[in-house]
Amino acid sequence: MQQAVFVTAAIFWIVLAPLWLWRGVRPAQAGWTGAAGFAVLVPAGLAMTALRPLEVLLALVLVWIADTAAYFVGRAWGRRRLAPAISPGKTWEGAAGAAGATLIYAIICALPGAPLGAYVQGAGWVAYLAVATLLCAVSIAGDLFESAVKRQAGAKDSGALLPGHGGVLDRIDSITSTLPIAALSWHWIAPP
Repeated sequence: MQQAVFVTAAIFWIVLAPLWLWRGVRPAQAGWTGAAGFAVLVPAGLAMTALRPLEVLLALVLVWIADTAAYFVGRAWGRRRLAPAISPGKTWEGAAGAAGATLIYAIICALPGAPLGAYVQGAGWVAYLAVATLLCAVSIAGDLFESAVKRQAGAKDSGALLPGHGGVLDRIDSITSTLPIAALSWHWIAPP
């Protein structure tokens, strides 16, 4: 049952959410947005229970590194807007910086003696780095999706609980998209 939920979430984040973002979130889609909210939060919560604490932490750090690298690289070198109608500050250069930093982090996590060092070997490196890159891309999609939903609602922030941070959803947007796919792919990276 969990795997089916994670596969469904992966299809949503890899296919449907980017297509939705490409077409643009419109006010007429309010019902779909509510359903998507349920589809976003439930698989992420289920992934938190399916993964072991270290696995959750490794996925969270990947998202934080991707977000941080995207911000700093985008600020320093960003010129080409990634999704100007949704989030004008995000750039392709920032996304590339996020991917590069994510790959460096993934490599460090799989070196001998590191948490994944015993599992990633030989040709497994290709699949492992592909999954890390996919998780980075999905984290960006999650961030953009939450920004699009806020724009549709006409809200600058998703709440006032964390003033200056855009609300709680801004803190977890990338995590909600990444955790279900991390849980789905974990069995291939580090079998039990």
